[in-house]
Amino acid sequence: MNINERFQLAKKDYEKLGIDVDHALEKLSKVKISIHCWQGDDITGFEVEERSLSGGIDVTGNYPGKARNPEELRKDLEKALSLIPGKHKVNLHAIYAETDGEAVDRDEIEPKHFQNWVEWAKKMGLGLDFNPTLFSHPKAEEATLSHSDEDIRTFWIEHCKRSRKIGEYFGKELGQPCLTNIWIPDGFKDIPSDRLTPRKRLKDSLDKIFEEEIDEKYNIDSVESKLFGIGVESYTVGSHEFYMNYAAKNNKIYLLDAGHFHPTEVISDKIPSMLLFNDKVALHVSRPVRWDSDHVITFDDELQEIAKEIVRNDALDRVIIGLDFFDASINRVAAWVLGTRNMIKALLFALLMPNGELKKLQEEGDFTKRLVLMEELKSYPFGDIWNYYCNINNVPIQDEWYSIVKKYEEEELSKRK
Repeated sequence: MNINERFQLAKKDYEKLGIDVDHALEKLSKVKISIHCWQGDDITGFEVEERSLSGGIDVTGNYPGKARNPEELRKDLEKALSLIPGKHKVNLHAIYAETDGEAVDRDEIEPKHFQNWVEWAKKMGLGLDFNPTLFSHPKAEEATLSHSDEDIRTFWIEHCKRSRKIGEYFGKELGQPCLTNIWIPDGFKDIPSDRLTPRKRLKDSLDKIFEEEIDEKYNIDSVESKLFGIGVESYTVGSHEFYMNYAAKNNKIYLLDAGHFHPTEVISDKIPSMLLFNDKVALHVSRPVRWDSDHVITFDDELQEIAKEIVRNDALDRVIIGLDFFDASINRVAAWVLGTRNMIKALLFALLMPNGELKKLQEEGDFTKRLVLMEELKSYPFGDIWNYYCNINNVPIQDEWYSIVKKYEEEELSKRK
């Protein structure tokens, strides 16, 4: 039985539940996932002055084939994108500027330093998102936007201002808005004696960064919280409550990162509450293991719950989905492909659920039937629908993509020293 025949049989099963499979696939085809570039080079970037990774972030592993320059990184991304169904976006950090060997500090970056990325995105039919890089820098050793030294704060404020202009440049050149997201690693290792003052300084810094109005047709601003990091275990200036309130008061988008909360918290439960009070919400989907370890996302319960909350609340056009994981212990191209395909797969799984019927059962108090239906859906022929979707998007089905990645490793990645 071929892919189309299996699809038709599976489609009939779902139609018995009142699900329009073709409509679900059409909706899925319009979703753009923002794929993070930093999986390909372990968040090294291409600054002339070599920086060591800092900011409570850690990348472990030494699998061969890490991208060493922009050309290799784009080549690796192209290979990954060729194995992922749909048209998506690529998410850049400021450290991926190309300065032709000139030392350009972060408060001096300009759109011209990302021209190659824009031309590549045009060729590939992609959008670009952006992040100022407020870590892995001598002026980020103690703090950034909340630093007690005004000169250091001014440096980072200027960096963020310039990053917003780069986001605007992306939006104008590529015809789709760029999400420019601010995250800082500021905090204290031990219990602070003053929690308020650093947050006052952060608020003032953000106010200065956002002074200039930029049309959201081109650039959309978001802010990202975090509970803790290595070296800032006891206190993080940019906490959940701080940024949620700042975003609400200043009409900015709040970004939920799956690894930036307590290990017992999940962002799937936060999504509907955020949607109730915000037009849009942004996500960084990763897989924390005991801490913000940013493992490659798998098709696990929480990923499925994230997708369900987006779909069942009719929010595919309101939730900006970005990925954020980095694993140097496995093939980096495979990590991109596996993680992104899992995100899309989870959305498809959610689109193939009778969400209206499940909601009705809950409202009626029929929790038995609700549980039965939710459990039975797990063994429906979802894989046949997924294979069909991959097939019509001209990408490999099942694990057939892995042999292509292995061949790319043999021909390209293994030759990198």
